Amino acid sequence: MKVLWVSAHPDARSLNASLQADGLRALDAYGHEHRLSDLRAMGWNPVVDPSDYAHDPADRLHVGTASERAYRTGTLSPDIRAEQEKIDWADTLIVQFPLWWYGMPAQLKGWFDRVFVKGFAFGLDDPATGRPRRYGDGRLTGKRAMVVVTAGARTATLGPRGVNGDLNDLLFPLQHGTFWYTGMTVLPPLLIPGADRLTPDTYATAADRLRARLRTLATTPPLAFRHQNSGDYDDELLLHPHLAAPRHLGPAAHYTAPPAPLAP
Repeated sequence: MKVLWVSAHPDARSLNASLQADGLRALDAYGHEHRLSDLRAMGWNPVVDPSDYAHDPADRLHVGTASERAYRTGTLSPDIRAEQEKIDWADTLIVQFPLWWYGMPAQLKGWFDRVFVKGFAFGLDDPATGRPRRYGDGRLTGKRAMVVVTAGARTATLGPRGVNGDLNDLLFPLQHGTFWYTGMTVLPPLLIPGADRLTPDTYATAADRLRARLRTLATTPPLAFRHQNSGDYDDELLLHPHLAAPRHLGPAAHYTAPPAPLAP
């Protein structure tokens, strides 16, 4: 497999950095190719700017239009083009980060904002039907994606009854709204809990869990998100009434089967 590993943590001595190093060594041991986008080490700029698109700052910036035009004409900023080339090369995307305020660090969010532009990651229509190709279909269809996330909380508090909310709900904007939206198959996330309290022994367990997930990248069953154009949604993109049962509201309504419980 060809794996692009994208990570964001401000300290090269962090738990995330150690997991990244162990993960890349595991990919080597399993015979996979890999490339790395360590956003801290790269000094990645997360802020969308007119210069990303060779856009005249005197003119109003419509990001979707300007980014698509720049992608089509080859005038995107070189740092954006380099990341897109890595994504095109890869068949698997691993995104690793600490869970901060229930989301990604700003540098990683900005990587998606700048790299996943219209024309490259979305904005395609089905020529037969005219419907947009998204949510299970799109330019990135055929690729797999997985989140590796560290959190200070315990596993149980990121489950369905936990005070922090279910992890798959917290990751829904990324897993469903970015990966699945662009057509990627989404593997269940790997949570490394208690990030600030790991001992050498518990770190060894965490690294073993990461290696086990990397060993099965090609065979792990994905999250069972509904396809937009499979008939589950009407022409207004609303779930048909018989599928939107009261017990399945919010993110849960958009799975054909519930995610498996988090591993302890």
